Amino acid sequence: MMLAQAGMREVGLLLRGADDIVSWLCAGSAFLALGYTFRHGELVRVGLVLEHVGARTRHRMEIVALGAALVVVGYITFAVVRFVHQSWKFGEIAQGLLQVPIWIPQMTLVIGAIVFFVALLDEFVVLLRGETPAYLRAEEQRRVQKDLTENL
Repeated sequence: MMLAQAGMREVGLLLRGADDIVSWLCAGSAFLALGYTFRHGELVRVGLVLEHVGARTRHRMEIVALGAALVVVGYITFAVVRFVHQSWKFGEIAQGLLQVPIWIPQMTLVIGAIVFFVALLDEFVVLLRGETPAYLRAEEQRRVQKDLTENL
């Protein structure tokens, strides 16, 4: 969309509402990717302390960290759902060139937050069962393959 807008500008044409669409797509891409990146060990995690403790302590610390993350992301999900519901309820319209009910592009936030919450909940249950979570398996697989891109 951004390239189309830039190209059309060069030939004197205007792509109306492109800025609105690009901003909605950027917000959507950020939120919709959270669950996937978490499960694949690509989100920033602080493992410095965890790497220097024993297996039992690490397991407990992971449970506490994921439990805290569940509470925070659960609240974020609740707040985003409530916010978007209010936008829908009041019939709020986007302020840009495109007169779109704002709840439509905001739904990407809701879907992304729910997917992230479910991913966290799944990993939390895996940890409680004493199994290895997907993000740790992904991290270990990168180490085995000597893929050090996460350190860049």
